[in-house]
Amino acid sequence: MSLIAWIQLLLIGAAIGAVLLLIMWWKFKQFSFHRLVLLTVFFTFDLILFGAFTRLTDSGLGCPDWPGCYGVSNPIAALAQIREAESLMPTGPVTLSKAWIEMLHRYFAMGVGFLIIILVVWSWMKKQAIGAKISRTSIGILILVCVQGAFGAWTVTLKLQPVIVTIHLMLGLTLLAALTYLSSLSSRLHANADLRPVRTDVPFKKIAWIVLAILILQIFLGGWVSTNYAVLACDDFPLCHGAWYPEMNFSEGFSLWRELGKAADGDHLSIEALKAIHWTHRVGAIFAVLAVFYLASKLWLVSKTNSTSTIKFWATALFGLGLLQVITGMSNIILDWPLLAAVLHTGGAAAMVFVMIRVVNIDHERLSS
Repeated sequence: MSLIAWIQLLLIGAAIGAVLLLIMWWKFKQFSFHRLVLLTVFFTFDLILFGAFTRLTDSGLGCPDWPGCYGVSNPIAALAQIREAESLMPTGPVTLSKAWIEMLHRYFAMGVGFLIIILVVWSWMKKQAIGAKISRTSIGILILVCVQGAFGAWTVTLKLQPVIVTIHLMLGLTLLAALTYLSSLSSRLHANADLRPVRTDVPFKKIAWIVLAILILQIFLGGWVSTNYAVLACDDFPLCHGAWYPEMNFSEGFSLWRELGKAADGDHLSIEALKAIHWTHRVGAIFAVLAVFYLASKLWLVSKTNSTSTIKFWATALFGLGLLQVITGMSNIILDWPLLAAVLHTGGAAAMVFVMIRVVNIDHERLSS
């Protein structure tokens, strides 16, 4: 790709970030580090949703190269190549609509990168006032978004290889978690609170960490289902092809390094492998939902003995998100994988990560205040 195309792409990303900053200025009439972090968290969450939309509309190869589209910065400049590809395969993977979806996803990702660079520059210029912990966290987030960008490139160049796409999703959620943690730090700074190390003897803290670990595993399984297109491998509920334990091939289904739709030996992935992927995620969902509901009930009980409404809010949010995941997960099967339900299922998982990071960062002082 030419230098001019690179510059155009960078300017598009910077323009998106600048527009978001102008919106924040228009709303609050001032900038603050905490509000900038919250803006970045919000836009990262939106990017995860749009990434799910990109994947679910089969637009991941809408532009078959990276970071541009046929070596240029936008689908308009690549219209001749896109039309030629469409004439050969009218439904894709390359079509004009899919090219725009894929490039919009890349533009938004660059916008997030721009905001994170602003965060890093701000945190290091104001290191004395903000604190070394926030500055170090910002640098870590910048490194993380660079790694995420690399996996975004490999997603295209390796033709949607399932393990690469799944790691790309998990890194996106890790980025959201890291930014959420940064928002917890900056919120205390925004409120002029002490940033000293917090006590860990909060009644639900250990349980929350265990639930978070369960959720991470379950989200990985969900990503593995989606990237292998195994959602409809079991098209009935609660049974799978009329059985509680259907015939499955776990070794083939969970062989990580292989092409999309292929087994490790190069043969086409069998339906038994797809059923193994789907069934494992379905069983994992039972444990994950029960764990989330259990934590929500513990938070609710703690809120009864404390004057703060924060715990009650997060308890309600966890219960609501757990219910959303059950409804959207079942809808994907019963309603034949509707786009809205599938995007909401990913969004619910991302929102749950946000809530869990806020929960594990509730300290004893705020709990007792």
